[in-house]
Amino acid sequence: MMRTSPLPATGLLAGAAVIVTLVLAACGGSDHSPAGTGMNHGATTAASPAASAVGTFNDADVAFAQAMIPHHQQAVQMADMADGLAADAEVKALAAKIQAAQQPEIDAMTAWLTAWGKPAPGPHMSTGSAMDHGSMPGMMTDADMAKLMDAEGAAFDKHFLTMMISHHEGAIEMAQQEVERGSNPEAKTLAQKIITDQQTEIATMKTILERL
Repeated sequence: MMRTSPLPATGLLAGAAVIVTLVLAACGGSDHSPAGTGMNHGATTAASPAASAVGTFNDADVAFAQAMIPHHQQAVQMADMADGLAADAEVKALAAKIQAAQQPEIDAMTAWLTAWGKPAPGPHMSTGSAMDHGSMPGMMTDADMAKLMDAEGAAFDKHFLTMMISHHEGAIEMAQQEVERGSNPEAKTLAQKIITDQQTEIATMKTILERL
């Protein structure tokens, strides 16, 4: 009996140790679970500024991107013509500047629409069509684009500047609507950039036009 009594005691101690270990593990698991949940919430919160920039949008943001993409695409088409048809060095330089600025903006707006699950206009949408673009201020018609393509030299320069001034004015009007009505921070920032950049370019084009 004396030999067997320590064994139950040892067994009891071992059992108690196991119970304590399990309790601690359970407590630890309970602590880690909220902490882990908290960390997940923290990660979500930490990522929310970037996520909100893409995820937070309203109908005005979608309309802005869907309209400005073909509007920009047409401006890039017009600017591309200047490479072979323009005569004035400043007109060529301005056209290159427009291409360099607006293509990245097209890419950005296309990416936003994809992230928002909204359809993005394709390249075919950039041609002037009263049906497709009647609500877009400053958009050139097919006849306007044909007239520009048929011109060259000084005549092209004057047509290009006149049309692009009108085109820019339309883009500014659209961008102002986005600044007033949009909710996406990145879209509103781009809209303000379009206003600032194109107002400056309009002033430059008017100066060149007066010189020609």
